[in-house]
Amino acid sequence: MSGMQMPPEGRKATWWQRFELAVARRLLTLPGPLQVCLSGRPPVVVAGQTLHPQMQLLLALHAWLRPGPLSGRTPREARATLRAEAIGISGRPVEVGAVADLTIETDSGVRAARHYAPLAGGPQPLLVYFHGGGFVAGDIETHDCVCRRICRHAGIHVLSVDYRLAPEHPFPAAVEDAVAAFRWARARAPSLGARPDKVAVGGDSAGGNLAAVVCLKAARDGSPAPCAQILLYPPMDRTTDRPSIALFRDGFLLTREDMDWYQLQYTGTTRAQPIPEQYPLCADDLSGLAPALIVTAGFDPLRDEGEAYAFALRRAGVTAELRRFDGLLHGFCSMAPIAPVCEAAMREICAEISALLDATAGQTAPAKE
Repeated sequence: MSGMQMPPEGRKATWWQRFELAVARRLLTLPGPLQVCLSGRPPVVVAGQTLHPQMQLLLALHAWLRPGPLSGRTPREARATLRAEAIGISGRPVEVGAVADLTIETDSGVRAARHYAPLAGGPQPLLVYFHGGGFVAGDIETHDCVCRRICRHAGIHVLSVDYRLAPEHPFPAAVEDAVAAFRWARARAPSLGARPDKVAVGGDSAGGNLAAVVCLKAARDGSPAPCAQILLYPPMDRTTDRPSIALFRDGFLLTREDMDWYQLQYTGTTRAQPIPEQYPLCADDLSGLAPALIVTAGFDPLRDEGEAYAFALRRAGVTAELRRFDGLLHGFCSMAPIAPVCEAAMREICAEISALLDATAGQTAPAKE
């Protein structure tokens, strides 16, 4: 498939979703002070940071359209809710060179994947991308807009992977699928038109955690490693409550209640254990890992653990670029189709992805299945 693709039949936005999208887009182009006024609250300032007016208005719209936490729903209901929201705000797909749905064979079964090829000709780096959703929700469709933007603006191949979800498939199922997907992609990069010596891993939220775990496991077992890791507002350590969790535990999309619920589904307990394959920041040794780009949001309960991971990598001698977007919320990359400030942030992130991949040395170890 090539060019601009609309969502598959059955995944298109309804007329009401298109209407909501049009209204929200119009509101998010209004002057900042008017957006704050329409939110029904004064400007939100926490610990010296000011929430961006577009984010403040989005929070108000979100509370009106989806009252109640995800943790009050069943996993199936949570998945349906997130999928409907993602499709509702996706808008017209960003054009890339080509899009193809395919399957990846693993020891646990066949996993769905989607390959996005860039517009530029010639072999380019490949990013194996794992979607967010707390290890419980999310899929290829919910993150289509994110992957398209990375492909287009970073000028690279992107392979978006569906991994098994909890609670039906608790830890370590997602980790096993992520490792298998990276090895599959690296072995088959040439057939995708990508460079086999420049295969990176990345993801947002839970997907960022999985990308980091893939790098950690490769370093431990000596298998071919990713050339880089792109971690977008990742959960890296539940064993310690850092200040951002208390600051943003309620009222900023991702709540502490939701975080505990996701953890329960994924690990079977709300009491976090210092297991590196669940929380990479708990690893005793982070040396030798792939260079990293770590992105955090200022108004995100996960902010401090993501930044702590960047600092820990640096202490271990690993190149780690850290980029915080002060006024934004958890999940802001998925808001790019609707919020201009998030679209601008995504373009900055894509430029940094491109720069990081340009700076990484090609891999020389033989690929393994």
